[in-house]
Amino acid sequence: MPTTTPVRETGTDTETRVDPDRPWDVIVWDDPVNLMSYVVFVFRRVFSYPEPVARKLMLEVHQKGRALVASEPREQAEMYVQQLHGYGLQATMERSS
Repeated sequence: MPTTTPVRETGTDTETRVDPDRPWDVIVWDDPVNLMSYVVFVFRRVFSYPEPVARKLMLEVHQKGRALVASEPREQAEMYVQQLHGYGLQATMERSS
């Protein structure tokens, strides 16, 4: 029986590059359910934002439909999204550009 020797390919057509330091953005989306005062409360509780910062972000969510509320490493961003869901807010995360 003939035997074959494995051949290692030296070049590839695509380049895979991982940038582990690139942060993840936490996005909060507008919804018709939660009061604006409640959203401010949640931002202060989850992120420890002072009142003016929490209010500014809440207004951005209300007026623009979404707001970038944090930019963190993946695990921290995931934790924030889970906490926001626990408070009933619609939140997602996406790779920072």
